[in-house]
Amino acid sequence: MASVETLLQGVTISGPIEEHQRKILTPQALSFVALLHRSFNQTRKNLLERRQLRQAEIDRGVLPDFLPETKHIRENPTWKGAPPAPGLVDRRVEITGPTDRKMVVNALNSDVYTYMADFEDSSAPTWANMVNGQVNLYDAIRRQIDFKQGPKEYKLRTDRTLPTLIVRPRGWHLEEKHVTIDGEPVSGSLFDFGLYFFHNAKELVQRGFGPYFYLPKMESHLEARLWNDAFNLAQDYVGIPRGTIRGTVLIETILAAFEMDEIIYELREHSSGLNCGRWDYIFSTIKKFRNHSSFVLPDRSCVTMTVPFMDAYVKLLIQTCHKRGVHAMGGMAAQIPIKDDKAANDKAMEGVRADKLREARAGHDGTWVAHPALASIALEVFNKHMPTPNQLFNRREDVKIGQQDLLNMNVPGSITEEGIRKNLNIGLGYMEAWIRGVGCVPINYLMEDAATAEVSRSQLWQWVKHGVMTAEGKRVDKSYALKLLKEQTDELASKAPQGNKFNLAAQYFATQVTGEDYADFLTSLLYNEITSAGNSLPASKL
Repeated sequence: MASVETLLQGVTISGPIEEHQRKILTPQALSFVALLHRSFNQTRKNLLERRQLRQAEIDRGVLPDFLPETKHIRENPTWKGAPPAPGLVDRRVEITGPTDRKMVVNALNSDVYTYMADFEDSSAPTWANMVNGQVNLYDAIRRQIDFKQGPKEYKLRTDRTLPTLIVRPRGWHLEEKHVTIDGEPVSGSLFDFGLYFFHNAKELVQRGFGPYFYLPKMESHLEARLWNDAFNLAQDYVGIPRGTIRGTVLIETILAAFEMDEIIYELREHSSGLNCGRWDYIFSTIKKFRNHSSFVLPDRSCVTMTVPFMDAYVKLLIQTCHKRGVHAMGGMAAQIPIKDDKAANDKAMEGVRADKLREARAGHDGTWVAHPALASIALEVFNKHMPTPNQLFNRREDVKIGQQDLLNMNVPGSITEEGIRKNLNIGLGYMEAWIRGVGCVPINYLMEDAATAEVSRSQLWQWVKHGVMTAEGKRVDKSYALKLLKEQTDELASKAPQGNKFNLAAQYFATQVTGEDYADFLTSLLYNEITSAGNSLPASKL
């Protein structure tokens, strides 16, 4: 194999490096990231270009369907995914959240079965957030993360086994601009995966677990194949058996829903199932079909998990996973306890309970919560309705889902001015926080992340594009959208502390709600606002 010195040639870092980060940004780890980049970045870029070509086809009216060229994979009942890995047999409640030190401690102390540590939608990818997140996970795995913040101490509990750690790297579309290799920014996916895997894979195996991942935002099985290739190279490089890694794929794009069998097939020995990424799935559906008036959806609050296209997606996901012997994970409960209003809190928690009951009865093997206080509700429901470690035996052979079911946009409800203002508030609130380096934002007692902000701006874009009428009889056009945007911006800015970023957020948001320009992702649109690139340092000088 090439030497560290050889691999580091052409690698530069433009983000500041603090002393406590040096154990992560080592020459050896960065040379591994460089190897991943040089092996896979061109394929990644080709796959992103393929997404654009597919979008152009959809805009011309070629709607997605199950792929004829992979029919043999879907119809072959004999192949399976990998058996559940240690610590992933029972996943009935998973908590998710960013990788700041306090969150990591609180999540690992929660009464849950796994913790998804998130470098993606609930983290704003500042250089400090990304590198410190790696430090925090490194320390948590080695049980050396305890710290004090003012008078308060944060310590990992020692009275029971901690939840299994799963890491979500950034999606294939995001780059880490603070690290360039041969003049190109490194993929955020490969940077996050590479550093975490290099430092922790063997340590995790030694502790009886393994390097486990959640894989976001994929749009085809070819993108899963790329992850599988990266997994194989990584395991061979550090000298652990292939199949040690596990990846759970978030089915959060409408195109991936037509390739679920194929995605599991590509990852086979590394597959730990699929997850219903509900908010991103709604975002993707609006995004892909934004130029088609027949795909216009009503207010976000009307698009529940029981509407036809969402119900079909859930049923097909569970059936597909269990046919292949892997977990079918449910979606996020984003509610936050309402401490000062018991009646409102009781109503919100009852909504959580009903949602988790729907998931358990449908055949899901576990579910997500965003707040530790919701774990007990989810546990109570799944303990009652899933006395077994999982429901892989529930094959859902009653389910028959076709193309029309996944594309059935018959969603009851209307578009209202209140719905428009809510979308503006969520979009502005999230973007303002993201520009300040915060990726997980409580708004109206819901923990909002990038996915919900994407739904908000995509709906606004689509409503203006097609000139829809509100329930109040008002046509939604560019001037109306910008008028309401200004009103909501002024209101939010007036209530926020000095130095807030609402006006800057509004400048960006204004480009996205007029039915004209449409950025691929809000996070890509805003990324330059949070980069802190300084003088470039060759990695060989570290």
